[in-house]
Amino acid sequence: MNKVSAKRAKFDHVSLTFDTPKGKLNVVEDVSYEISDGDFIAVIGPSGCGKTTMMSMLAGFQKPTTGSVLFDGAPVKGPGPERGVIFQEYGVFPWLTVKQNIAFGLNLKANRVAASEREAICDHYLELMGLSDFANAYPKHLSGGMRQRLAIARAYAVKPQFLLMDEPFGALDAQTRANMQNLLLKVLATEGKTVMLITHSVEEAIYLASRIVVVTARPARIKEIIEVPFAYPRDESIQERPEFAELRSHIRDLVMNEYRAQQAQMRPASFSE
Repeated sequence: MNKVSAKRAKFDHVSLTFDTPKGKLNVVEDVSYEISDGDFIAVIGPSGCGKTTMMSMLAGFQKPTTGSVLFDGAPVKGPGPERGVIFQEYGVFPWLTVKQNIAFGLNLKANRVAASEREAICDHYLELMGLSDFANAYPKHLSGGMRQRLAIARAYAVKPQFLLMDEPFGALDAQTRANMQNLLLKVLATEGKTVMLITHSVEEAIYLASRIVVVTARPARIKEIIEVPFAYPRDESIQERPEFAELRSHIRDLVMNEYRAQQAQMRPASFSE
């Protein structure tokens, strides 16, 4: 995961407001930052603060009210095959086998390849994700961790340049989550991608990311952007280092301060005295 200087994505004074029965709801407010080629950006903040909305604008699922979201210098106008999206809910088709799930995007017009190439790509990701023995199984027969490996394999198969990951390991138990983090680092070292990860886990953000964007309670604004001081490749031993603990404490304080601010926003007026 070597970084180069090319800018892939840019949030340029981005704000997003929803109309609600109670009036305007500001979800994202005046957000500006860039993501370079090879970056692994983790976005962290309190629940409901607007992190996923930020990612959705880069994915092309939502449009900003003001400002611009750019990809390779052009405004994002909708979803595109160069941006692969992986959700917490696995996002696999239960009626397709593991191999058919991986091949799905390769049969669509935007990514269609010859049958021989499709076969080779499927076999590659089945092996890379440790799913070769389950190629003909259906998702209902897989564990949660295996379904998430399948979701990642399917996203990777169409060769997106940029991965957008929304809490991809949030529903997994602690051991499976740790294994999935290590697998992701291994795959990224092999494939070389640019990543934007939404997470609630401070430890996960530090372990995986090259930069961490801490956002405020809603509306989401940039609280701090932190360069993670650990080189790739990484292994779990970095989590025992004093620098890891210091950074974890700093980010937790930032997030908890925003969480308390969010709770204050939600408190009824009669209890705010």
